[in-house]
Amino acid sequence: MFYHDNELQYEVEVEEPDPTFARALQQAIGGVEGEMRVANQYLFQAFAVPSDQQAYKELLLDTAAEELGHIEMLATAVKKNLRDTSVSLGDISSDDATGLASIAGMQPRQYLSGGMNPTATDANGFPFSGNYVVASGNIAADMVANVMAESTGRLLATRLYEMTDDPGMKDMLAYLVARDTMHQNQWLELLTELGDSEEPFDVLPIPDSFPDAEENEEFNYAFLSTNVEPTEDPEQPWTTGASPDGEGEFSYVRQLDLDGAPPDVGHAEAETYNDPTPRDEG
Repeated sequence: MFYHDNELQYEVEVEEPDPTFARALQQAIGGVEGEMRVANQYLFQAFAVPSDQQAYKELLLDTAAEELGHIEMLATAVKKNLRDTSVSLGDISSDDATGLASIAGMQPRQYLSGGMNPTATDANGFPFSGNYVVASGNIAADMVANVMAESTGRLLATRLYEMTDDPGMKDMLAYLVARDTMHQNQWLELLTELGDSEEPFDVLPIPDSFPDAEENEEFNYAFLSTNVEPTEDPEQPWTTGASPDGEGEFSYVRQLDLDGAPPDVGHAEAETYNDPTPRDEG
């Protein structure tokens, strides 16, 4: 069950409206790095958590609800940045460089589809896609995906921060950067708790419940070099020494030194009509 509060989670102020920045902010709403992605990701991950792991479910739901609040903050920022924006070239003189740049830089769908309001799209007007959402049912895999999502989200927020000189926008984005810092750390903490707390990589490889005996152990810790030039083991941390999960030793193997196998793929069934030969000549 969700409840709505009429106040924003954090103050959103815009001193100098900028329709070009309003377009950029759309990426943080409906883009692959955006808040719609993480809000839905955490919701669907929470729906899969078993009842005896209620603390994990509450953590995911709390953060999902917070991300919904971030969407509201960003939508408010978009709307304020579109304030008093002209949408007609007839209203702008030919020597008004700022006005012309304003129309050229805005996202047309914010006007055409939204009536000068935010939309559920990225900065290019592409609709949000549920394909961005990762909810695998394996909480360890999901936490790794969440760290990545918060990392790219924080990266986007820092780039947006550099794009604007508006004090209010910088303040809002500094807050969002800070929340992404927390979220990265809380997902890492949960990931660590899933295994031995003294071994941060104890849950690796994911899923660690697959029987070791069923895995091809000749290649499970082998770095395969696909370089066509003859090269020796560079003795990097990922080609020699113990693996982070503590279950194997890295090795270095050149793919060209291994025996390959022919694909040996036959023809499809006649009912597919893949054969280009005319029937009367077959």
